[in-house]
Amino acid sequence: MIQIDDQIISLEVLREEFICNLSACKGACCIHGDSGAPLEKQEMAIINEEYSNIRPYLRKEGIEAIETQGTSVKDKDGDWVTPLRDGEECAFTVFEKDGTAKCGIELAWQDGATSFRKPISCHLYPIRTKKYPTFEAVNYERWAICSDACTLGKELKVPIYKFLKEPLIRKYGSEWYCVLESAVSKLAKMEQPEQ
Repeated sequence: MIQIDDQIISLEVLREEFICNLSACKGACCIHGDSGAPLEKQEMAIINEEYSNIRPYLRKEGIEAIETQGTSVKDKDGDWVTPLRDGEECAFTVFEKDGTAKCGIELAWQDGATSFRKPISCHLYPIRTKKYPTFEAVNYERWAICSDACTLGKELKVPIYKFLKEPLIRKYGSEWYCVLESAVSKLAKMEQPEQ
């Protein structure tokens, strides 16, 4: 593990390789799971405020779920998440003709209808963060539905932290990311066998 500010970053984030392979998985992370996408407190307020801008991008079934449950709900663990449609996919999920799941919030953002891109937990996946009283854990979450992403990452030799550069900067800032890159470089030098 390495520490930057209050974040403790798992070495798996630095060493494991991963590139989302949407053509293979069809956006399965939007569909599977026992609760919606984790939300930060400020994201709950933003999604609620921006809902009227996002709504035109959603499916009728998703709108019904959101307008029944709200734009955020507490899951069985007591965490705030996006609502699900009938206990299945995230209510903000839309589907392309080939069945690929996409985020309705992100589609609205791409069109300039909202300044909010999507929950940071979705943008950072497969990294999951968890706050503790004195630090925040930054870990790699393994999920079988992402096996194609692991395969593609290995083929192209792209570590998770490089694949997720943009969302890591969104969450922690560009200076933090530069420190991370420097730490990775130092770690690699330390691990090189002596000549």
